[in-house]
Order: sequence, then C-alpha cells, then structure tokens
Amino acid sequence: MKNAHDPSLAVMDLPRRDARDKLRGRTRYTVDQAGPEVLHAVLLRATVASARITRLDVTPALAMEGVHAVATHLDAPGLHGIGIADHPIFASDIVRYHGEPVAVIAAETLALARRAARAVIVDYETLPPVLTLQAALAPDAPLVHPGWENYDVLHPGAARGGNVAWEARVDRGDTDAAFARKDVTIVEGSYDVGRQNHVPFEPRAVIASYEDGRFHIQTSTQAPWTVKHVVATVLQVPEFAVRVTVPAVGGGFGLKFDCSLEPYAAILARKSGRSVSLVNSRREEMMTCLCRENAEIRIRSAIDAEGAIVAREATVLMDCGAYGGEQVFLTTMTAHTLAGNYRLGAAKILTRAVYTNTPPNGAFRACNGVYNTFALERHTDEICAAIGMDPFAFRRRNVIGDGDIGATGQTFQGDVLRPMLDRMIDKYPVERRSGRLPDGRLYGRATTVGTWFIFVGPSAATVNLNADGSATLVTAGVEIGSGTMMQSLPQIVAANLGIHPDAVIVKTADTDAAGRDLGVGGGRTTVSIGAASEAACAEVREKLLTVAARLLQTSATALVLTNGRVEIAGKPGSGMALKAVIAEAELTTGPIAGSGAFTAAGTTAMPGCATGHFIDAIDIPVFAVHDCEVAVDETSGRCEILSYRVVQDVGRALNRRAIHGQIQGGVVQGIGYALTEEVTIGADGAIEQTGFDTYHVPLAGDVLPVDFDLYEGAPSLGPLGTKGAGEVPILNVAATLACAIANATGKPVASLPMTPERVAALIAGDAR
Repeated sequence: MKNAHDPSLAVMDLPRRDARDKLRGRTRYTVDQAGPEVLHAVLLRATVASARITRLDVTPALAMEGVHAVATHLDAPGLHGIGIADHPIFASDIVRYHGEPVAVIAAETLALARRAARAVIVDYETLPPVLTLQAALAPDAPLVHPGWENYDVLHPGAARGGNVAWEARVDRGDTDAAFARKDVTIVEGSYDVGRQNHVPFEPRAVIASYEDGRFHIQTSTQAPWTVKHVVATVLQVPEFAVRVTVPAVGGGFGLKFDCSLEPYAAILARKSGRSVSLVNSRREEMMTCLCRENAEIRIRSAIDAEGAIVAREATVLMDCGAYGGEQVFLTTMTAHTLAGNYRLGAAKILTRAVYTNTPPNGAFRACNGVYNTFALERHTDEICAAIGMDPFAFRRRNVIGDGDIGATGQTFQGDVLRPMLDRMIDKYPVERRSGRLPDGRLYGRATTVGTWFIFVGPSAATVNLNADGSATLVTAGVEIGSGTMMQSLPQIVAANLGIHPDAVIVKTADTDAAGRDLGVGGGRTTVSIGAASEAACAEVREKLLTVAARLLQTSATALVLTNGRVEIAGKPGSGMALKAVIAEAELTTGPIAGSGAFTAAGTTAMPGCATGHFIDAIDIPVFAVHDCEVAVDETSGRCEILSYRVVQDVGRALNRRAIHGQIQGGVVQGIGYALTEEVTIGADGAIEQTGFDTYHVPLAGDVLPVDFDLYEGAPSLGPLGTKGAGEVPILNVAATLACAIANATGKPVASLPMTPERVAALIAGDAR
C-alpha cells in the first residue's frame, strides 16, 4: 500500500518543538531530576596514574552520620568492555589512570559525601606509568595490563599483545610490488593529533533506585540499552532486572554512547535502599571525559605517471588510555576513512589501539575519521606538490566512484564525490590558493573531500494511533540535541500516516517500553530508527485502510492518507476523518498499533582483506566536500577564517533547517579541534585542562556563518532515501583548515591543533 503515503509531509522546514523550553531554561535534564529524598554520591578517584593499592579502608567514611552507603571493587568484581572484557568499574589491586574510581559514597548531602570521600584511607605503592604511545610501545615498556591474556575476548579475529589492546588490518593487493615499480613517485608523510574534549553543557549524570528487585536508572545517555546491559553485567543480575529511562540529554557527541556513572549509582541504591544521584563535576568531566583520542598516522603512497594511486600503506596508532573501551571498535574506522576517499590500486593499513596509563578515550563525532581525514588530505596535497599536479584535478581524478573497489574490497555504488567537487568549484571558482591580502596577512584556500558512513544495526519502533487521530511513536531513541527525535522522526511517521508532524508524539526512551536499539550516534538515528518507524507505520496503515475500505465500500489500494483523512485517490473530500476510522476500529477490531524493526545484514568485505574489524565494509557511505579561505598573521600565528563552504551528501533532505543547524554546529566544533582545543597530560598522568579557563572552545566571535549546499540523490538504505546528517559536518574541518594554512604559509602542517603559538613556530621554522 505504498500509495498511502503523503510525501508532502516528509519534506518541510519543521521547527524544533523543544527549542522554546530549552532557550527559556525550562527543559529538565537528568541533573534536574533529583528531589529532596535523593541521596547524593561522590566518587573517590585515584590521585596517581599507576600504582598498587596496598590499603583501602572505608570505615571512617561509613562511621560518619548521614553517610548511607560506600561501595568498592568488592561490590562489583566483574569486567566489561567492547571487544575485550578488560574494564573493572573500580580499581581493585591496580590503579591504571589518574582519576580511576576507587570507591563511591552516598550521603544525605553532596558536601557530606565529599567529606566522607576525603575520610577514606587509601595507600598506594606507585609504579612507573606509561603516558605516551612511544613509551607504551617501547620494547621494555611496563605492561598496563600484565594479565592481558586472561581477558575474555568478545569479538574474534584481532591480534593483541603487550600494550596493544587491539589490532585491525587491511591487506588488499600487492603493495610491495607496486612500491617497487620504476615508474612511480613515492610520497611519505607523518601526522599527529591531540585529544579533544566533548564539553557537553550537561555533564554525565544518573539517578538510580532499587525497588521490588529491579533497578531503575534515569540517566543522561545516548545508548539506554547499552547502559542496561553493562549495569546488569557488572552487578551480575539479569538484564530484565534493569530498567533505563532517559530524560532530555544536554549534549552527547559520543561521550554518552558508553556506560559510565550508572553502575555506581545502582550499587549504592541497592545498598542504601534510597534513590541515589551521581553527577560529575565539570572538573571530573574534563579529567575523565573519554576524549577523542590522540593518535599518530603514517602514510606512504605510490603514484604513477598519470596521477593514479597504485598503492597506499598506512599505520595508525590510537591511544585508548587505560582500557580498550570504544577504541577497540574504532580501529575498524580507519579502513573506511583513511582509505575511503580515493580509488587505490592496492592497500595495506594497520591500526592499533594502544594501552597507556591515561584516562580512557572514547567515541567523538565522526570518531577517528576527523584526524584520518586531516592526515589523508594533507598527504594528498603533499602528493600534488611532489608530482606537480593541481590539487583539485588530482582529487577529481582519484575520488572513489561508481563501481570502484574500496580498501576492504567492497564495490561502491553511485558517482557522488566527483559531482560534489564540481558543484563546489562551479559555485566558488578558484582564483588563487595562496598569496597576500592587502593588510599584509598571508592568504590560503583549500578544498578537501571526506568519506564517512552510517552505522546501522538493530532498531525497533512501535506506533500507536490515538483516538484524536494523533500517533505515538515508541522507540529507545534519545534526543541528544540534534533534533532528530523532534524533527525527522515525526516527519517520517507523519508522511506515512498522512498527519502533520505536530500530531506525532515521541515517547522518551524507556527500555521497559521500547525494543532494542543500538543507540543514538554515528548518524544512524534517522536511518535506523526511521526505517523501523516506517515499518511500524506500514502495519498501522494496513489495519487502518482495511477498516476504511469497509466503511467507504472500496478497495484499500484505492485509498490514501492525507491531511488527517482517509481519501479515495484522486477524489479529495470523498473520504472521512482519520479519527472516525479509528473509532470504528476500536469498536470492531480494537485499537490500531504497529511494530517495526530494522537492521542491515552488513556489506561484506572481499575474503582475506580485513582482519580484526567489527564492520567489514560500508553499508551507507556519506560524502562531504569542504572549502575554506584563511588569513594568517605571520607574527602571532593567529588564523582568521574568511569563508567556509560545505557541499554535503544527505541522500534526501527532509528538513533543510535541521541539516543547516547540524552543519553549522559541526563546523564550529571542528574549528575548535583544528585551532584551539588542546588537551595535555601532566607528568602525574592527569589531564591538565580542567575548566574553560584552560580549555579553549570557540566563542561567538571566533566563528562565522557556514555556506552550505545539500547534494541529494546518492544511494541510501534509509527511509525516503535519507542519510544521517549530524555526524559528517565535522569530518573535513581540520583537514580543510590545515590545507589552507599550509597553502598560506608554505609550510607542511602535520600536527593538530594549530594554535597560534604552533603556527608562528611553523612559520619561523621551529616546528612542523
């Protein structure tokens, strides 16, 4: 019954229904949920990076009046992780990073909980820490996990050993033979990047209660089913004993895709018999924030006389911190970002997640694609300089296209990047890429390409039709600030049911009510939850039109849903109001509801090409072309962005307003990563930037309006042809700015962030 859609409702600039309350401060986040009956919890965190705990005595804290519960590793001895179960929630005998939880205390007030934490006695025997990738990979390096062989491996096929938590490989074709050819130019480059802090305005927060043998977790998360699973695992209870609900989330960016504070609050709730609130302070959030990881990237390419890339080899070292966590999974990304932009004759790529005695790192918007794109696009410009080829012409010749083979052997469909490049240059012709401005500053311009992909995985949805003709959408999706739950999903349901998006009620996430979902992130929400919602609507339509056909004495296939009515196709006014059909259904067959599910089987790689990967190939590639102009002050090294332009592959744009917001926000976040946001690790292993006085995010005066063009029509599995639009806007930003700054200065930019001090030193010849 595909003719029952009202496609006009699928595409509109629908405003966000949550915008007004958020702007006025009325929205209640997890941090706002605690009532007067709730206990307040504090984590006691290690003050050393590597040590044995020789004494842990919590009795002084327990003896304090008003302290209701204290928990340590004895209350949660299990391990969890992604790929490897290597992560305890408390340090037991070994501390592996500065800030690692040692104990957690619940008391009547936050001040009392903090005093009690200071009363706990902890003695350490310090051990030599490994704080850098180089130190961790040295032949005589101390092991961060001496018992690494004993961990349960949850995903087979990867090489591991010593301080290498996980290794993923791509081997396609004979790179040795390609590099040995006499007719090729070989270009090599090395690049390094620092960490980036998510800094969402709401820190990680949770309220837990325990009643009738079940835990209720209210939490600020992107992945309620992940929280459910991890809490059950570490508390050693069945998953049905854990319910997770999610209020409005004050930003995530990947930080809240993992389980973090929830198990601690759950343990304390069970021990105390009271609801317990645990909220990170801003200092804790910044010191233990699951940053975008620091990394080192080496790339070597062989280019023939025609400008084709006949072979590429690369090694990426990712600092996962003290535990494998999400970095183990993210080793997969390199094959699809570092090797995803261009057609390669042969490829050999090695990615390692490396243990260090530093706070664990995690997923961050476009994950390792951001720095791999930086390294790849800088390397591409260096290739162009080496062979004397125009950078635009080289990119246009070599970008991945229809029928081309990707790094892992998959065949790409659709010629997308080439026409996107053409659209950018047609709209903004290149007059020059370097020079001086009238005020004496150096001028640079650059154009880059990027490839990201949509995570799919399982999603479920239920749609209930209500008596007034509205619909309620029930999923485990979470509104993290992107607007997907407020805009695109209501639009998809509305288009399928012929009602206005305002008449679609979106239920907040509750694992007791909604089916399994992988989580909100990776650009997957509109695609995966949208497809599940569309499947649920199909069942609703079938039931609805069956009843309407009987009432209107016609075939169900002759009916359409539009403007809150069931009409005979081509005969406006011939039908009846939707609520009249619903009323008849409730009298004869019962309330109308439908359930739907979605996942993708997964695109397979060429046999033998990929090992240690969680995703062999890309189901839904997403492409981007960015262009910018910069002015660089030779003395101070300060960079001013003069213009920024984006052509973004969106599949089909359901809401240009929403996509524009994501592009503007993603570019600004990328500007911070590229130019100002620097995380450093002190000699004690602690992150040194603990507030906004030392961690410099872009301010209003540092940004500019982004000009954007949406490229539609590329193939997609998404409902109505959509692709996720929130992840990819940050992908090319650091690359584009770095290439523009390199063009302006004539210097080989190879490190991020490009702070004024670093750029000035580069110009002076004192740094890379």
